[in-house]
Amino acid sequence: MAYIPPHKRNSNEAERPLPTPDKLAPLFKRNVNVRSSKSNDKYTSKIFYADRAISRWWVVGLNDDNQFPPSVNLEPISLETIEQRIIGESPLALIGSGLDNEGNAVEGTSPKSPWVYMTENVLEDLLASFENVRMEMKSPTLEYLKPTLVARVGKVLFHRTPSVNLESLKENLTTEKLKNWKGRPFYTNVPVSYTEKIVNEVVPNIGVTFESEKDIYQVQLADSTKPDSTITCICSVKDGKLQLYKVELNQVRHMVVDISILNKNMDLRLMLNMKRVLTSQTDEEMQSLRDLVDAAITDPDVKGGLRWPPEKTSSGKYNVVRVCHLRAKVYKNQALRFKVRHADRFDFRTSSGEASWETSLRLKKVVSKLKEEMVDVSSVSEVLEENMKFIWDNFLSCESFLT
Repeated sequence: MAYIPPHKRNSNEAERPLPTPDKLAPLFKRNVNVRSSKSNDKYTSKIFYADRAISRWWVVGLNDDNQFPPSVNLEPISLETIEQRIIGESPLALIGSGLDNEGNAVEGTSPKSPWVYMTENVLEDLLASFENVRMEMKSPTLEYLKPTLVARVGKVLFHRTPSVNLESLKENLTTEKLKNWKGRPFYTNVPVSYTEKIVNEVVPNIGVTFESEKDIYQVQLADSTKPDSTITCICSVKDGKLQLYKVELNQVRHMVVDISILNKNMDLRLMLNMKRVLTSQTDEEMQSLRDLVDAAITDPDVKGGLRWPPEKTSSGKYNVVRVCHLRAKVYKNQALRFKVRHADRFDFRTSSGEASWETSLRLKKVVSKLKEEMVDVSSVSEVLEENMKFIWDNFLSCESFLT
C-alpha cells in the first residue's frame, strides 16, 4: 500500500498498525543541519528549524465526507496583535456555530474519539522528528541539548492578502486551500477569564501540584557576526537589577503541528523543540552579555518592562533586539508540566509590543518514552493519547475567546 501522509488521511480509514522505528529508519539516514526560518525577518524574530522540520496543519471535526460542515466558516476577527497592526487588515479564523440550545459545543460525527484521531495524525511525524533529535544529541560538537514536546492553546489565524476573495472562499471552503495558505500564524493570547478558569476551576480537579511562581526577563540579542543567529539571556531581578543566570540559542524546532478544532473554541499547537544552552562563550563574549544585562533598567511603565540608555543598547558584537517580561504559575504531575503566564513583549526593530496571557503544556512522559534506547511505539502512542484527552477535556474550551 502506498504511503499516505498524516495530513491527507481520511478519518474513516481502517485501523493500521502503529509505525515502528525500523520502518521509519530510512527517513533519518541523512545528516541533520540547522537552518533559519524563511519567515519575514523585517517584522518577526527569527525562529530556527531543523533542516527536516515537519510542519502540518489539519482539522478535527470534519463531517463524514471529510468536508467542513455548514456551521463552520472563515471569518475576520479583530485582534490587537503586532502582525495585524503591520498588515492593517483583520486576520481570518475558522469559526463554528454548531452549538446546541444551551450553548454547548456539538461533538463531531467521527467514529473515533477526537483525542484518538489527534494521536493517530501526529504519531508518525513525532517519531520521525524525534529520530532527527536523537541524531543531533549524539553529535559531540553541540552544546547541551534538551528536547521538549510542548502543546500550546490558542487560535490559528489566516492573514489576508489582496488576492483573497472572502465571499468566494466562503462558498468553497476546503482543507486543501487552507493547508496551502501562506501566512498562518498561531495566536496564543487568551482572555484573562480563561486563565482564571484554569487556575481556579481546572487545577483543583486534575491532580496537579503547584511547582513554582516565576518572574523572569528574556533579553534577545542579535550577533553581528552571525546574521542567522540570535541569543536569549534569561534573567531574574534582585534589588531592582537584572541578574543573568542562563544563555540560550533560539530553540530549534523539529516539528510544528497546528490543529484547528471545529467544535471547541480553541486550537492546539504541538511543537517538538530542541533547547540549546550555551556554555562555551569566550570571556570577552560573556563580558559583552553581562554589560548589556547590567545596563538594563527595569521600568514597569514601558512595554517589555526594560529600557536602556541610548548608548547602551549594544556591546561588542551584540545588540538588543527584543525583550519579554514573563510572570508565570507552574503546575505539574508525573506526565506533564504546564504554565499559565503573562508575557509583556517589546521589539526594538519595529518599536512595537504587546502583552498577552498564554497557556502551554510540556509533555514530559511522552519525551521520556521517546528517549528510551528501544522505543516502544505502542507505549508512546498510549501516553500521547492520554495527554491529548487530558488537554481536550480541560484546556480546549473558552466561551469568550473570540469576543
